[in-house]
Amino acid sequence: MEIKVFNNNVEKALKIAKKKLAGEGLFRELKRRRFYEKPSLKRKNKEREA
Repeated sequence: MEIKVFNNNVEKALKIAKKKLAGEGLFRELKRRRFYEKPSLKRKNKEREA
């Protein structure tokens, strides 16, 4: 992924990057992988999300 910075406006570029990452579900995935999750809990959570 590449984000271009225009007029040295880094804040706006970060905002765009965060929006793209959130759209891809990266933050949700990082939160989910933060701790080990038992296979049985994985199945339950997967069913709950569906």
